[in-house]
Amino acid sequence: MRKVTFRVATSLDNYIARQDGSFDWILQSEDSSSSLAEFWKTIDTVLWGRKTYDLVKGRMPAYKGVKNYVFSRKLKESADQGVELINQDAAEFVQVLKKQEGQDVFVMGGGELAKSLFEADLIDEVGMNIHPVLLGSGIALFHEMKRQINLELIECKTFSDGCVLVSYRVIS
Repeated sequence: MRKVTFRVATSLDNYIARQDGSFDWILQSEDSSSSLAEFWKTIDTVLWGRKTYDLVKGRMPAYKGVKNYVFSRKLKESADQGVELINQDAAEFVQVLKKQEGQDVFVMGGGELAKSLFEADLIDEVGMNIHPVLLGSGIALFHEMKRQINLELIECKTFSDGCVLVSYRVIS
């Protein structure tokens, strides 16, 4: 069965973007970019929430061999080649997707999509690249959930830009 990983950049105070959706605070270093490039080799599918997709649509890079699905009940067409819009229940779609042949699945965002997949027990791992900044406000990483999600630490890496990548396995 394919593994589903929710991986995201976050501020230390758990925001994934400023109130206006900008993410100019995200740091880039050679070692963090290298880590992300290694992660991309393990996946062939990216899942996007509509709000996250709205931030990049029309300029999203096409990764060869990577399928992109955007969950939206509002969008009628994609602004990018190779992006398929999904207007059905995300949990039902991902449940079928996990059973298909292929590499792992990357949940790019956002928090609402992740919440629905956590609540349906479909996320296997969580990776957070924690940036050394306190935004004070913004778009929250996690939304209120119906239950507690327990995690087990898999890895913790520090990068030269001061970021820390933590990876957890979902255990319940």
